[in-house]
Amino acid sequence: MTEIRAEARLPTTDLRADLPFFSKVLRMRLDMIYPADDPAVAVFSGHGLRVRLEQKPGEPGVLRLLTDDAGFAGGERALVSPGGTRVEVDELNPPLVLPATEHAFVVRRLADQAPWVIGRAGMQYRDLVPSRLGGAMIASHIRIPDGGPVPDMVHFHKVGFQLIFCIRGWVDVLYEDQGGLRRLNAGDCFIQPPRIRHRVVEASDGIEVIEIGVPAEHVTEIDHEMTLPTPVERPEREWDGQRFVHNRAEGAEWRPFRLAGYEARDTTIAEATRGVAGVMVVRPGAGEPEWVAHDGDILFGFVIKGGFTLEGEGKEPFGLTAGDAFVIPPGMATRWAGPSADLEILEVSLPGRFATRAAE
Repeated sequence: MTEIRAEARLPTTDLRADLPFFSKVLRMRLDMIYPADDPAVAVFSGHGLRVRLEQKPGEPGVLRLLTDDAGFAGGERALVSPGGTRVEVDELNPPLVLPATEHAFVVRRLADQAPWVIGRAGMQYRDLVPSRLGGAMIASHIRIPDGGPVPDMVHFHKVGFQLIFCIRGWVDVLYEDQGGLRRLNAGDCFIQPPRIRHRVVEASDGIEVIEIGVPAEHVTEIDHEMTLPTPVERPEREWDGQRFVHNRAEGAEWRPFRLAGYEARDTTIAEATRGVAGVMVVRPGAGEPEWVAHDGDILFGFVIKGGFTLEGEGKEPFGLTAGDAFVIPPGMATRWAGPSADLEILEVSLPGRFATRAAE
């Protein structure tokens, strides 16, 4: 079998002084050095990296090392080798930072022709909350026009919360410790706990989903070692205190909603996330819509089908129809007026439990 090696080339102005720096401070192994009488090249390996130091002038290189050893390099986070190489030391698994929410009233209409962009695995993305509330969340309308196998790899997301809700078609996904293929049909949803490994396998023509992620900017990592499905099924396993949920629309129970004039089905996500987030599907019910305000941090809505008029204090009424999205900030008085008989709204809240009161 042909062997291939890769090296990163770094110039150094002082190779002799760099030798102990790379071996003792950075804990790398010296693999090669030449010529013997007056060394001009040295090759080090370590930490998944192979570095070729060459005695010559040039723009200094940068090495970024990730470690969970607080004492690495004497605890320093920024170093410069004698030969000029800059070294950055950072945490291997830094804690997830959730930005403070920049509250705003947002309406995003499908008719406004927001651009669709090509994202991961060839999927088309439409941004539903362009401001992302200051980085607190991202809401995407995702579609795959032509179905079939999806060129995806086993991966995971470093997130605080992530929801996949299917609004059209179906998609097959494999999840770590959750058995074989899971088919998500229209009206169904998954909650993907932080770091759960998964892979999208196949989708129908015209599949469309809504994906909510917290925070807006989060890391997706490929897992080259894990094969799905995993051999053991553990439905009660938790990732960062959250359980995987596959909630199905078929046979769901509808109950009175927090807003008069509506009823809802609970996807059980508030329970599965220990109150981090809640997800409801809402439709017209008994009573007349009223003016109310809430005290939650984030309240996002997406019109699955039908239509209604979103009224807000100090705002012109917005007639919303299928494909439109909105965000209602805490304390703002609103009313969901004039719902059509076939109206269905996806509501996502953070936290999962919050108070709603009649507006004065």
